[in-house]
Amino acid sequence: MAIKTRRIGLSLGADICWPICYEALLKKLDLTIPDGRDKIRFDVERVFIEPFDLKQPCEYDLVIDRLTHWYHTSREWIKKSILTDDLYVFNNPWSLQSMEKQTTYCAMMRLGFPVPDTWLIPPKSYVESADLQPTLKKYARLFDLGAIGDKIGYPLYMKPYDGGAWVGVTGIDDQQSLLSAYDDSGTRVMHLQKGVEAHDAFVRCIGLGPQWRCVNYDPAAPLHDRYQMDLDFLPISEETHLANMTMVINAFFGWDFNSCESLRSKGIWHPIDFANACPDSQVTSLHFHFPWLIKSNIRWSVFCAATKRRMKTNLDWQQYFDIADQDKPFEEKLAEYVAIAERHFDAERFNEFCEEHLSDLDEIANEFFTTDLVKDAIRQKVEALYPAHELDEFTELFWNRVQDSVRLEGGQPG
Repeated sequence: MAIKTRRIGLSLGADICWPICYEALLKKLDLTIPDGRDKIRFDVERVFIEPFDLKQPCEYDLVIDRLTHWYHTSREWIKKSILTDDLYVFNNPWSLQSMEKQTTYCAMMRLGFPVPDTWLIPPKSYVESADLQPTLKKYARLFDLGAIGDKIGYPLYMKPYDGGAWVGVTGIDDQQSLLSAYDDSGTRVMHLQKGVEAHDAFVRCIGLGPQWRCVNYDPAAPLHDRYQMDLDFLPISEETHLANMTMVINAFFGWDFNSCESLRSKGIWHPIDFANACPDSQVTSLHFHFPWLIKSNIRWSVFCAATKRRMKTNLDWQQYFDIADQDKPFEEKLAEYVAIAERHFDAERFNEFCEEHLSDLDEIANEFFTTDLVKDAIRQKVEALYPAHELDEFTELFWNRVQDSVRLEGGQPG
């Protein structure tokens, strides 16, 4: 019998609280998973930024990546390691690099998702370059922005075509507001998206592998209150519908970890923002939902590492388009998309793996999230974000919400 070690790397930026909890809980689990006559153990460490030889072997079996969507050195190391060493990473760096919101809207519209009407408009201003003026003089047509706004209808939203974190998003109620927002948009390429009127629910569905969590979301609240703490606020049919849409989006783009924001109007869920492949993972945002994230990260990463899951570097979209082009209701198409997504994530095998090898995770995690180590991790994150005079107040706030989660959910997975 041999002991095999699966090495998990954490590629991190400003993350503080979740890596501390992930590392400590994985250590506490002390997993030993049978693999034929052998046993699999797990080791986790942080990935450092340093020069690398393109022929240098990768030491990791799996990397959880929180950095490469903006830090190029780490992104190129991860891409190299996938190509040369079959590293498994979530998320796919090529997909992250190329799939901005514009692409995701177009693709899901093709699949029949009820995305609100969206236009892309040229930037108000430009960064000068040698070919800019000849190009604009020959090919840039003047356009009537007010007429476009009237065609879309108010209210509408102006937002960067590739943006995130609500940066540059403007709610617009009339033509004058539209013209003013455009004047202020600078060199950004913007979307104009029709508002979902009379919506009665706003949900952010977090997907991690074949796992999901629907959260009642209030974008107008302060950051620490946007993720609401109510449970069972949706009928199970609607919760499943949102989870299915999220899983299909993630499988389509090769993302293991992503979130989908949707608004409900007249009983229809409209996805409005779903290119979020580096979702909130901090206790200062998630608080009540933080234990779910840590446990879900452990389940998916351990499964992928133990089974030597292979990266799917080629995105096979035609199988989705073949379904999309059929003359049938969206719900029937969605069911077929879901079947593809479940195969992509090997959902049945994953669930069997968790039942066999991680059945005690919830019980162990329940105890873990009441420890001083977790409270200290929360305090460290609060200290990084809040002024000194608010340190104790917000540490207690987030700590108490984590304790509420443990008590109310009993550590059961979503």
